[in-house]
Amino acid sequence: MNSSVIIAEARGKCKNLVAKIPRDILSISVLILASSASFGLGYLAGQEGSVTPLDSPPTALSTVSSTTGQFVASKNGTKYYLPSCAGVDRISEANKVWFVSSNAAETAGYAPAANCKGI
Repeated sequence: MNSSVIIAEARGKCKNLVAKIPRDILSISVLILASSASFGLGYLAGQEGSVTPLDSPPTALSTVSSTTGQFVASKNGTKYYLPSCAGVDRISEANKVWFVSSNAAETAGYAPAANCKGI
């Protein structure tokens, strides 16, 4: 059989099938299907922004005491500070991560705090 004959037969069968379904039911079915697909795709697109990354938060390269010249950051944050900066007061002791140098803090994924002078 020729492929054009097969296509013509399939088209004829589809027309016969669609002709048996009332037009209102067909229209409503297509509308429900399109709405469901749109909602599902929108829901999935919204989920992409709320996915939690699999990598763990930055960790300290070296834990040291809080003496002058050291740097501190929060386990939950992205910035590091000098111990004398005001931002350090807002970090709980349990979440403080100490670094021996600014390079160590940056290597661990932290950036210098813009409001902390001296960094």
